[in-house]
Amino acid sequence: MTALLTNLRNAVTTGAVLSLVLLLLYLTAWSGSLDIAFWQFFFRWLHVLSGVMWIGLLWYFNFVQIPLMPSIPDEQKPAIGKHIAPKALFWFRWGAMATLVTGLILAYLNNYFVNVLTLGAVSGFAVPGHTALGIGMWFGIIMWFNVWFIIWPNQQKALNIDNKYPDLSADDKAKAGRTAMLFSRTNTVLSIPMLFAMVSAQGLFRIS
Repeated sequence: MTALLTNLRNAVTTGAVLSLVLLLLYLTAWSGSLDIAFWQFFFRWLHVLSGVMWIGLLWYFNFVQIPLMPSIPDEQKPAIGKHIAPKALFWFRWGAMATLVTGLILAYLNNYFVNVLTLGAVSGFAVPGHTALGIGMWFGIIMWFNVWFIIWPNQQKALNIDNKYPDLSADDKAKAGRTAMLFSRTNTVLSIPMLFAMVSAQGLFRIS
């Protein structure tokens, strides 16, 4: 058991195997089938898993790493910038990508792709859940854009990730780091109403 838990790959694999066991129970003892309802569930599950990774790391950066950086001794800061932050940013940006892609697939499978993207305008705003989910989706798209096209490029400069910017001045690195921080903080702000809109569409309005 110790060997299982001390190795991340083994631990994640075990989680996947346990999920597979649940799938087999669904298909056998619970008389389930791989119909459209299953695929709607499956991509919702992937969407939530990806979102937990993305938003969890977003909040780690904003609630833990960024506030603590000024109090960390200078000689210890390279451990954050050279080792922890680049790895966290890898899972952060790909978590964002997976959340976006699975969310769009889920909207398509539930037959409300166009309705939510237009905030319910196509259906004459007759379904409040379409508007609510659309607001959440657009917040998510804005956040994804910030991650890939503003936060990540500026973090590459600020931390000189993969040694792409070896000649960048200290001032330019500081400016890039501040830009990344401000947009990361913007995403933190948007994450709260985004989650409210997403959950309300399934709870208050029950569009699917």
